[in-house]
Amino acid sequence: MPVPAVNLKPCLDSTEPAWRAHLDDLFARSHFILGHHVRSLEAELAPAFQARHAITVGNGTAAIELSLRDAGITKPSQEVLTTALTAPFTGVAIATPGCRIRFADVDPDTLLLDPTDAANRATKRTAAIVPVHLYGQPVPLAPFRKLARECKAVLIQDACQAHGAQHNGKPLTAYGPYVCYSFYPTKNLGCLGDGGAIMTNSPAIAKRLLSRRDGGRRGGQIAYLPGINSRLDEMQACYLRAFLPHLDDWNNMRRRTAALYEEGLRDCPGVTLLRTSPESVRHLFVIRAQRRDRLRDHLTAHAIGTGIHYPAPLHLMPAFRDAGLRRGDLPHAERAVKEILSLPIYPYLPDSAAHEVIDAIRAYFK
Repeated sequence: MPVPAVNLKPCLDSTEPAWRAHLDDLFARSHFILGHHVRSLEAELAPAFQARHAITVGNGTAAIELSLRDAGITKPSQEVLTTALTAPFTGVAIATPGCRIRFADVDPDTLLLDPTDAANRATKRTAAIVPVHLYGQPVPLAPFRKLARECKAVLIQDACQAHGAQHNGKPLTAYGPYVCYSFYPTKNLGCLGDGGAIMTNSPAIAKRLLSRRDGGRRGGQIAYLPGINSRLDEMQACYLRAFLPHLDDWNNMRRRTAALYEEGLRDCPGVTLLRTSPESVRHLFVIRAQRRDRLRDHLTAHAIGTGIHYPAPLHLMPAFRDAGLRRGDLPHAERAVKEILSLPIYPYLPDSAAHEVIDAIRAYFK
């Protein structure tokens, strides 16, 4: 039986009555930008993520960019420290406001931003730190919060892969003023297009972000703040409102699949499992594999879909050449991208399919 890398249809089918009802209401209202369903979604998101305020935006990239702009980090003299192992959009979001991006290496056991390496690379110009909760695994936030205080920098969390995750039993908003999410379709909480949100506990930040996402306006035609045009579409809010009540259940389904993979691959020659915490929401299940590309071909031949998240570290991408790093400067990230492989994981993935993936991997290394 084919095992796709991701399959959205079961989630769509199980929630169809709710999103169809929302869409019917949307068309009846005929208010398609910043209307009833966006406002309702924001009111529902905040308590679901244990935040005081949720501000929806056009995508996760805009969520990070707007957070930087709101914090006043828009100058080339201001540096933003982040990981080199993440989606390019993290880097795009940092570069767009005009500040300078600075990369640090990852912990080879978790592939998360290494607090020690980050601290070694911080300078007097460090204005913000953007740790990424990669693959649904929360970054150890205490050392980054401490580093931010020492640098007098703002902590902006890229939680675009960590919907529903907590750290040490606390919501992510307990550690910093900006927590950024993406609602890209394959996320743990995704829509059927682009979407994003910023969670914060600050009423003042929330008020400014509501204006900044709408060109700096406050409901009229006067721009009061520097802003951008990044508003969540009402239609995507309809889907997200239908999906949100199922997020915890869907995350638990991901955890079940991840547990099967870990049990089946723990002693598999040629495979190294990442170290994770129980608080991971398992957006992706990533292994490190010897002969990764050949293994991927083997799985493809068995109709098993896989992915590589990500094929190159950001500091070696042409778009981020200005960061000033060369090959060899971040050895852990550079080695990891040659070994990482994302296995199929999504809600409603049958246990039998997970065992099929495990058997195919073990057969290859046998």
